[in-house]
Amino acid sequence: MDTLQSPIDSPFGAASTAREVIKGIDLSGRVAVVTGGHSGIGLETTRALSEAGAAVVVAARNPDKARAAVGGWRNVEIEVLDLIDPASIDAFAKRILQKHRELHLLINNAGFISYTLERDTRGYESQFATNHLGHFQLTGRLWPALAKGARVVTVSSMGHQAGQVDFDDIHFERRPYDAYAAYGQSKSANALFALQLDRLGRLAGIRSFSLHPGGMITSGFSKDMSEADKRASGFLDAEGKPVVDPANNMKTLEQGAATSVWCATSSLLDGKGGVYCENCNIARAVPADSPEQLGVRPWAMAPDLAERLWLVSERLTDISYSGRG
Repeated sequence: MDTLQSPIDSPFGAASTAREVIKGIDLSGRVAVVTGGHSGIGLETTRALSEAGAAVVVAARNPDKARAAVGGWRNVEIEVLDLIDPASIDAFAKRILQKHRELHLLINNAGFISYTLERDTRGYESQFATNHLGHFQLTGRLWPALAKGARVVTVSSMGHQAGQVDFDDIHFERRPYDAYAAYGQSKSANALFALQLDRLGRLAGIRSFSLHPGGMITSGFSKDMSEADKRASGFLDAEGKPVVDPANNMKTLEQGAATSVWCATSSLLDGKGGVYCENCNIARAVPADSPEQLGVRPWAMAPDLAERLWLVSERLTDISYSGRG
């Protein structure tokens, strides 16, 4: 049966940290892959999983930055991965499959926002290509190694509210480019991907989740924002210091990583999957026109849209998931 898109009784919440949600959990013998695991909430996710005993593969576009951040960490290795480059994804997956017989956790964490229209070598819009198609291809290549009981966690965002998948013009070939609509489309795609992946993987014991981590002015997403925009967002106080108010979606990086780690490791999610989470819980489903800040909108959890996106993604990446279930 499908898991209800409705909160459960979780002891954690908006202010919980990654270390708090994983406390007491032993991941010895488990292998995890974390895309972008060397910066922002990815770094805190890597820290929490590795401290719990997991062997963590940090997938990084810039290995020098990754080495500066996590080089020498116990249980952590670094591999090069550029999610916008199909050849890089295939090469990364080949190396991982040669090194590790089984994978237990795949954290599709990396992502970006582009304020100008950019395209990859295939002509695909860059945010959709990186945030969704890159992870779609990566997960497909690693699919044969995912062990029974494995979890795939894909970082979506409340930004999905800004745009549903426009199946008639995914790559902004006819409509005017809007950075936030493009970002929203890619984050809606992340949630739909998790939903359909769970339906395909559950018979093999593989479960999938998507999530909103929270808002963090100290993450890499804010690097291209002007100081004026940062202040106007309310995430900086009058002195220019980050505001920490998790109840109002303003989090530290360790708080932002908590929901990823909770989705990856919580026993409360055993037997569950396909849901969008936030604040260390399953999020509430809300109407399309809801004035609420959080919650998941209908277009990010519709099974028919998830199946349609899956077929489009297979065509765009030439990837077919098979051999499981």
